[in-house]
Amino acid sequence: MNPERRETREFGTGASFTIRTYGCQMNVHDSEKIANLLQHAGMRAAETPEDADLLVINTCSIRDKAEHQLYSDLGRLRLWKDDRPGRVLGVGGCVAQQVGDGLLKRFGHLDFVFGTHNLRLVPAMAAAARAGERLAHTEESRSLERFDLPDRHPAYRDAEQRPLGAAGVPGGSTPGRAFLTVMEGCDMFCSFCIVPQTRGREISRPADAIVAEARALAEHGVVELTLLGQTVNAYGRHDLRRQRGDAPGTVAFSELLRRLDAIPGIERLRYMSPHPLFFDAGLVRAHAELESLCPHVHLPLQSGSDRILERMRRRYTRAQYLDIARALRATRPDLVITTDLIVGFPGESAADFADTLAVMREVGFVDAYSFKYSPRPGTAAAALSPPVPAEEAQSRLVELQSLQRGLTIAYHRSRVGRGTRILVEGESRRGTEQLRGRDPYHRVVNVSRGPDGAPPPGALLGVEIVEATPHSLIGI
Repeated sequence: MNPERRETREFGTGASFTIRTYGCQMNVHDSEKIANLLQHAGMRAAETPEDADLLVINTCSIRDKAEHQLYSDLGRLRLWKDDRPGRVLGVGGCVAQQVGDGLLKRFGHLDFVFGTHNLRLVPAMAAAARAGERLAHTEESRSLERFDLPDRHPAYRDAEQRPLGAAGVPGGSTPGRAFLTVMEGCDMFCSFCIVPQTRGREISRPADAIVAEARALAEHGVVELTLLGQTVNAYGRHDLRRQRGDAPGTVAFSELLRRLDAIPGIERLRYMSPHPLFFDAGLVRAHAELESLCPHVHLPLQSGSDRILERMRRRYTRAQYLDIARALRATRPDLVITTDLIVGFPGESAADFADTLAVMREVGFVDAYSFKYSPRPGTAAAALSPPVPAEEAQSRLVELQSLQRGLTIAYHRSRVGRGTRILVEGESRRGTEQLRGRDPYHRVVNVSRGPDGAPPPGALLGVEIVEATPHSLIGI
């Protein structure tokens, strides 16, 4: 049965939903899309999971920890499902794409499963589940229709005013800020990564559709856009390589940035996550020439050892990575670089690990997402040897993170006495007397509310940095 043929109103107008999200920014944005689709289908965001009629888990499989978390969650949710007749439970995302209807077989109380290319089917699948059908849709699609989604529902925009992390508002969306998907999939096939199997091959949206969505977001008050893609700066590359130019509607990534920079109201542009292989001269220049392009680049390194980079199939060398970092800093001296790092990759020696630490010091990363290597079934690295002993991998992770803490606090201290502008997110985690926001360098800044009251979430606020902490800056 094609679930799109079922009237989504059969679930019940006014029924409530909540979404749990694991993983990257792409997963967070997918959850935002699902929430928007459900609201267009007549549902509303629940205040808490206990209030929800529908619970959707959007999964991540980049590491085994997230996959195990899903299975634990599903076990506990049997009680949630049994507590109220008619409740519906669905699972989507990368684990769903991998396992498919195997999840339905393993968990009898699970109602439907959908893959990363099937977000548009969620309202209809939920309605079918309430009528007693258990469905799994994990078909891959090369069609651009999967990007053809409705504008933000008014209820979705209203929900953004809630506190960070509120139910039904994936990731705690902030007014004034939005994710925008420009491409999906990955053709790189790094030996440790499952993404090509869970997200499929690269496909880029037409530039006109991206610009039109950005304009609509700006008209609704969005001032900061983060462009998303598994290898976001690979946008349009296949069409350009085939010398098809603008024929299919794509352009060079740097040209796309220029078109978005020209949209009235867009004051900040970011992109996540690029691949070092696709940093060309045009993209480097854009950081000097585009006023809205933020002075922050998240540039995954993974390892500072050429030998390990080759085993990872990363397709660049340590020297090439350092050349990109130097070029960016030469173009924009205040630009900050953050990164991803893996320790304990199969065959990593003490010398290989020392190379990673040396690159960290040379680049001066302001922050890093660092992990112990986690073998994923179906990847080439799962068969590599020798494994690094767990104790040694943990020791290396502790040493790496200690170095990173030192680099981060040194950068934070260098900012004291300088001015910046933050996009207000809401109350600080430090307490109700402070606000929290991010500056153009993607640093968290906490600031006192002040005697004139608090500016609303989504407002841009000028502050002076007066104190540095290991995790954030303090402003007045």
